[in-house]
Amino acid sequence: MSNRIIKLGDYCDIIKGAIGIQKAIPGEYPLVVTAENRLSHNEYQFDDTAILIPLVSSTGHGHASINRLHYQEGKFALGTILCALIIKDTTKINPRFLYIYLSYFKDHLLVPLMKGAANVTLSMKKIKEVEIILPSLERQLEIIELEKNNDLVDELNLEIETQKQLLTQLKQSILQEAIQGKLTADWREQNPNTEPANELLKRIKEEKAQLIKDNKIKKEKALPPITEEEIPFELPDGWVWCRFQTLVTYRKGKKPSILVKEKSKKYCIPYIDIKAFEKNIIKQYTNDPNAVLSDKTNILLVWDGSRMGIIGKGLEGAVGSTLVKIDLYKIDFDYMFFLLSSKFKFFNSNPKQAGLPHMNGPLLDKMLIALPSIKEQKIIVEKIENLMQKCQALEQEIKNSEANAQMLMQAVLKEAFEGKKEDVVI
Repeated sequence: MSNRIIKLGDYCDIIKGAIGIQKAIPGEYPLVVTAENRLSHNEYQFDDTAILIPLVSSTGHGHASINRLHYQEGKFALGTILCALIIKDTTKINPRFLYIYLSYFKDHLLVPLMKGAANVTLSMKKIKEVEIILPSLERQLEIIELEKNNDLVDELNLEIETQKQLLTQLKQSILQEAIQGKLTADWREQNPNTEPANELLKRIKEEKAQLIKDNKIKKEKALPPITEEEIPFELPDGWVWCRFQTLVTYRKGKKPSILVKEKSKKYCIPYIDIKAFEKNIIKQYTNDPNAVLSDKTNILLVWDGSRMGIIGKGLEGAVGSTLVKIDLYKIDFDYMFFLLSSKFKFFNSNPKQAGLPHMNGPLLDKMLIALPSIKEQKIIVEKIENLMQKCQALEQEIKNSEANAQMLMQAVLKEAFEGKKEDVVI
């Protein structure tokens, strides 16, 4: 049987995902989202085999891209920013074949259809019109085996994944060495007369005490003294241990009473929900006078849900209910940002459960912080930023390798998909 050109809408049902990620309740069924790893939900939307396509750009900021498609069998739930392609007649199209085809040619078939100045999206109507070359079912199975047994590409992909893991470990190692003072050992030797951190800590306590006295912040619960058993490592000379609550105040956000989709003179405060937080995509605005407002001096922390512990900075607007706004006292902004970035595992070590997991406030308050002087904090930030730039260069090399692996597989599959031009029936 000759190859045929077909439209996806003629052979597939295309159905939008129904589960809002923030509203997902952990359960027994896989919840497919745009990220590589599955979440979970207590109910399923589909009981079938499906190819899952993101409907929003992976990068945002007016740039069209799709990182990955997903293949899922059985009972599963689907996030609202994806759609499912379910083949009507699997005796004509093998689902795994369609997944391979669309995955390897997504940048030619799907990405060019994405539209939008800031919020770049892909409509299901356009997906229905996508044309593919459909070989015989026998040839589809051969292509599945070809993709499965391409040892060279498998080896490349395995090496790329290993490099990604090593790079993640390297970044964490840099942050860990920074907060232990290892990156600045030479600097301390050259600057022996730097003011010790206990003087900085004293000024922070005095400032917070005055703010409490002036009724500008609430009085905090007394914290237990730091014990020897809690201390995870020995501090450099001039550093001091303290608890997180001593250095900051934080306030949980809330959903404003009124939200609109268009910015106007009256409704001009951006609403920072998870999507805005992660991708800087503002979709709603408010004028709520009681909103929890964040500015460029605040660090934001995800408090609830599967992304718990992810942090961001510099976002201005009304803080959503899944986030907390952190105010700092006499601490270098970037130093605290990097320090909290190193604490992701801690944030997720003992979450509280009430449907969605959320941050354990008392545990956060008691979290130990290794505090250097302000001068050393700034030097630490410089060293981290320098090393992270090198990590970004390595990350780009890995991305290039990944792109090359994709191109290699595309070249191998292209001939198998397309065959001779005269064999294609329109």
